[in-house]
Amino acid sequence: MKEIQQALSEIHLIRSQVARGTQFRGYGPASIAFTGLLALGVAWAQNEWGGAQKHDLVFNLSVWICAAAVAVAVSGVETIARARRVHYGLAQEMLQSAVEQFFPALVVGVLLTAVLVKIAPNEFWLFPGLWELIFSLGIFASCRFLPRPMFGVGIWYLVAGLCSLLVSSGPKSFLPWTMGIPFGVGQLLVACVLQFCVEGKIEEA
Repeated sequence: MKEIQQALSEIHLIRSQVARGTQFRGYGPASIAFTGLLALGVAWAQNEWGGAQKHDLVFNLSVWICAAAVAVAVSGVETIARARRVHYGLAQEMLQSAVEQFFPALVVGVLLTAVLVKIAPNEFWLFPGLWELIFSLGIFASCRFLPRPMFGVGIWYLVAGLCSLLVSSGPKSFLPWTMGIPFGVGQLLVACVLQFCVEGKIEEA
């Protein structure tokens, strides 16, 4: 019995190592593009009709947390479905590996937001820039098993985050387009990379 358990453990370890060294093809360009368009649409709507609440912390956080939840749900469903179709028997290990790469940045973003809301609620104009910087770190961490051009997307989010902090430092208010443009353009860039560097290979296979 011990030998069987040891053999199963070794097989699981081998599968995990293979997954970490394999390019992940589970992310779908369609759902990622949707998240980019969603970010642009939410920013436009907030800019048009949410002017009176630009200094309202709860309102701004609620809007973008809801948008993020929709984006994660839509992209998550497609990612799981594609991973099962493309990676076959390694789908679970590939999904786990993908989550492991990006999850630390996500946790840092949530915790940092919670702390800033607690200690500096009047400085929430910092959130867009900080979120974009943290998102760039998540992309950089994931680059080793994604197409090489994805590194350029990480650079985009890094530069966008720094620019958002500079732009927002003047009025010191939450500017919708400091969320919409960086995440909208960034996610559309991700979708383009996936379409041309991943989707084509899947079709050829």
